[in-house]
Amino acid sequence: MNARVQTRRIGRMGWVLLALVVIAAGLFGLWRWALANNAVALLDWGDRQFGGNSGYVLALQDGNYGPLAAQRVEVIAPSTPSEQPRPVVAFIHGGGWHSGTPGDYRFVGRTLAREGYVVVLIGYRLGPEGRFPAMLEDSALAIKWTRDNIGKYGGDPDRVVLMGHSAGAYNAVMLALERQWLGRVGVEDHFIKGVIGLSGPYDFYPWTSDSARNAFGHVADPAVTQPIHFARGDAPHMLLLTGDADDTVKPRNSRALAAALSAAGAPTRPVVLTGVDHAGTVMKLAAPFSRDRRVLEPVLAFLAAQCRPSAPVQPGGG
Repeated sequence: MNARVQTRRIGRMGWVLLALVVIAAGLFGLWRWALANNAVALLDWGDRQFGGNSGYVLALQDGNYGPLAAQRVEVIAPSTPSEQPRPVVAFIHGGGWHSGTPGDYRFVGRTLAREGYVVVLIGYRLGPEGRFPAMLEDSALAIKWTRDNIGKYGGDPDRVVLMGHSAGAYNAVMLALERQWLGRVGVEDHFIKGVIGLSGPYDFYPWTSDSARNAFGHVADPAVTQPIHFARGDAPHMLLLTGDADDTVKPRNSRALAAALSAAGAPTRPVVLTGVDHAGTVMKLAAPFSRDRRVLEPVLAFLAAQCRPSAPVQPGGG
C-alpha cells in the first residue's frame, strides 16, 4: 500500500476517534449537568436513544392514586407475557422534595422491566405542599394503590420491594421503618418485602441544605423526621447503596443506618461504590451508563433474593 495513502487513512481514523471521544465526553458532561440540575428528563431521553424501545410496555401513563395533581403513578411492565404474576418494584423519585415527576424516571422502569419486574413510578407532593409529613402520606397512599391495583398490570402484590433515589430513598426507608405511615392507610405490616435506598438521607439533622430546611424545618421535634431513630430488628431487608464521592448526601448516612439496623438485630451492610457521586447511583440505571453494572448487579441480586415466590403449601402440611 502506498505509504502516503496509508498515512492519510491513519490520519482520518485518528480524527474519527477523536471526534467520537469529544462527542462521548460532551454527552457525559451534558447528562452530569442535567442530573445536577434535576433535569432528569434528559437522562431518560438518552436512555431511549441508547437502550432502545423493546422489552417493556408503558402499561399505565399518568394514573392517579389520589385527587391531587401530584398524586400520580405510572406502570412499566415487561413486554413478554407471563403465566405467573411478576414481582414488583415501587420506585420513588428524588429531587430534594421540591422537583421531579414519575415520567422523568421511566428509564428505571425500562431497565427493571427488561429484567422481569413490573415497576410502579411514584409521584408525590413537592415544595411547600409536600413538606413533612405530606411526602410520606402520599407515598403510603401510592403503596396502597400498588397493593390494590398492580394485579391488573401483571404484578404480584405479595412480592413488592420499595426503591428510591435521594429524597425518594428517604421516603421509601421511612415507610418501611416507621409503621404508622402504611398503617394509617391500611397496608398491613410486612407487606414490603425489601427496600433499596440509593444515596438516601437517613441521619441528616441538623439540616445543612435548603432542601432539608424547607421540607423539615417546621417540625418541632426533628428526631421524628430521621429514619435512623426508627431502626428495628424486624425491619424489611435493606440494600443501602451509595458512592464515596457523594457530596450531596454523605455516605455516612447509609453507614449510620446500616449500623443502627445491625445493632437492632437486622444485619445490614451498606454498598459504597468507589468514585461514584450522588447522581451516579441512579445514572447507572440508564443506558449507556448501565454498562457499568456496579449498581444494577447488586440491585438485581437483592431483588431476586427478596422476591422469591412463596413455596406452595403441600396437602397435609399445615
